[in-house]
Amino acid sequence: MKILANDGIDPIGKKMLEDAGFFVETNNIPQDELPVRLQEFDAITVRSATKVRKALIDACPNLKLIGRGGVGVDNIDVEYAKEKGIGVYNTPASSSLSVAELVVAQLFTGVRFLHDSNRKMPVEGGAKFNDLKKAYAKGIELRGKTLGIVGFGRIGREVAKIAIGIGMDVIAYDLFPFNPEVEIVLGTGGTKVNVTVKTATLDEIIKTADFITLHTPFIDKALIGAEELAQTKKGVKLINISRGGLIDELALIEALNSGQVSYAALDVFDNEPNPRAEILAHPKISLTPHIGAATNEAQERIGVELASLIIGHFNK
Repeated sequence: MKILANDGIDPIGKKMLEDAGFFVETNNIPQDELPVRLQEFDAITVRSATKVRKALIDACPNLKLIGRGGVGVDNIDVEYAKEKGIGVYNTPASSSLSVAELVVAQLFTGVRFLHDSNRKMPVEGGAKFNDLKKAYAKGIELRGKTLGIVGFGRIGREVAKIAIGIGMDVIAYDLFPFNPEVEIVLGTGGTKVNVTVKTATLDEIIKTADFITLHTPFIDKALIGAEELAQTKKGVKLINISRGGLIDELALIEALNSGQVSYAALDVFDNEPNPRAEILAHPKISLTPHIGAATNEAQERIGVELASLIIGHFNK
């Protein structure tokens, strides 16, 4: 069996597959070459870069499995693949903590102006040091503030656990019914306590939260557009480390310029890998290049889980 890990795979996962008798190719094949080159392989694993759509599936009748290293499968025509008898697997649990930690890092960044001070200190830190000190001396604490989590799946729940530990009030919304109880581990002794998160409607989160973080699948139109931004609390802070397009970027820029939104953190964008110039240059936006799940620990867990799923599939 030959597997194309087109967006890479952790060395441990690769070794697991090779030890099980699989050939694993990790050299990336460009998207436009896949309809021909993928015919050499029995399976493909992807992250977010490679797309496995209907046309590619039709061009590769040899394909028996598609693996997605990560949570979302927006870049795969899942139902069509299944209709063709192709196994489709993802690794939803492996990267949840890594994404959640980046969300919380961006919360701290926003309230202490770390994104902007890191831009300006190298340039203005000498002659204008005292001016910068005054400008960035108006931070706030996270404790006691309300965090609205839109999408209360695995990642949303991990965000809630950390935010509750910080002392934030957490409210959550999901498209589907969910269990609002989360288990938090306290201290080195590992004492576990159950905490119930307050449930809310999307409208309630938009209107009442001090911070809003998005963790939903991709949808056809922006979840947060101009109409929603106009209803938020003045100075709300937004975080999107989920899917590009969940926030209307042009409406966001206007809301940042007007002060309706005081800060935004974006790890995903409408036009990856070429985000809008206005987004890249905006002083109130903290930017990361789609690295939510990109920790050593998460990549190892993803590789191991993906390898286990592939081995299990072909051993059936």
